[in-house]
Amino acid sequence: MNYSIKKITAQETYIVRHPVLRQGKPIESCAFEGDNLETTFHLGIFHKDKLVGISTFLLSKHPLLSEELQYQLRGMAVLNEYQNLGLGKLILNHGENLLKKQNIQIVWCNAREKAANFYKKNGYKNIGIPFEIKDIGKHFVMYKSL
Repeated sequence: MNYSIKKITAQETYIVRHPVLRQGKPIESCAFEGDNLETTFHLGIFHKDKLVGISTFLLSKHPLLSEELQYQLRGMAVLNEYQNLGLGKLILNHGENLLKKQNIQIVWCNAREKAANFYKKNGYKNIGIPFEIKDIGKHFVMYKSL
């Protein structure tokens, strides 16, 4: 496989965040709260030298989860032409393994409705009730114990 995963900057994520998660919105909408915190990290999956997928992991507790050490997965996306090739699973597993090394107990996310099955297949469970994010759609809080 010609894929590699490495840490990237928040700004580098915009190349994938914008067309996949913020299409039709201003590029500024790709800047997420907490992106530049010291405890936040961003991963990129590359095909040769092209960034084709991203994920962000943010130290953040969800009120429905009791574990002390939690990270939130945010802004996970793979460019459309690279979807359904297993790249999302690769970058997700890589991030989870980095969190395990830090003794993080749980990772959670606000999963878009169309991504919920992907997370279920990767061991995530729903908690709470679905909710709407304006102009984006229905989301589910999902989590996985590490």
